[in-house]
Amino acid sequence: MVGGVVLCLLLQVLGFAGSSEGIRERVVRLHVLAHDDSEEEQALKLLVRDAVSAEATRLVGEAATRDEVVSRLREGLPQLQAAGQRCVCEAGYAHAVRAELTDMYFTTRTYDSGTYPAGVYEAVRVTIGDGAGRNWWCVLYPPLCVSAAMAAPTAEEVLTDGQCAVVNTPPYAVRFKLVEWWESLVSRKG
Repeated sequence: MVGGVVLCLLLQVLGFAGSSEGIRERVVRLHVLAHDDSEEEQALKLLVRDAVSAEATRLVGEAATRDEVVSRLREGLPQLQAAGQRCVCEAGYAHAVRAELTDMYFTTRTYDSGTYPAGVYEAVRVTIGDGAGRNWWCVLYPPLCVSAAMAAPTAEEVLTDGQCAVVNTPPYAVRFKLVEWWESLVSRKG
């Protein structure tokens, strides 16, 4: 009986993980890493975040699909890096800034518009200096951290109805933690 319950729970978590994967395939994240954890570097990280977010808004413009957003961001990596570098220099620091488009793991994160499950997402990662400090992240597409003035789709227009239910339903947070635990086990084996 206990084995049956465990099997049912495991199948439910795996099914939920599959729904979460669909969300991750439709979203693009932004990740900014500070040089270190000092108060000054954390403040600089937020300035870089603002500069890079503004440049991302300009680059993405009115892109209608995730693929178009990714393409524009990939082509615009030099501009994103330059925006961050300019910000660092204007603040009087000599750190190098790197911008890259990469697949990376994010933990479960709740925003005003909903909770996004943990997992590997495509992301623009901006690293300031050593990148050894606390980070900041958000969702670039659909835009949760870029200008509201941009005519971009909402999460409801990007995600399926089932995926929106996952993102927008608070009870799923517990299931996200189970998926996070499962994926951390699976990722250690790979």
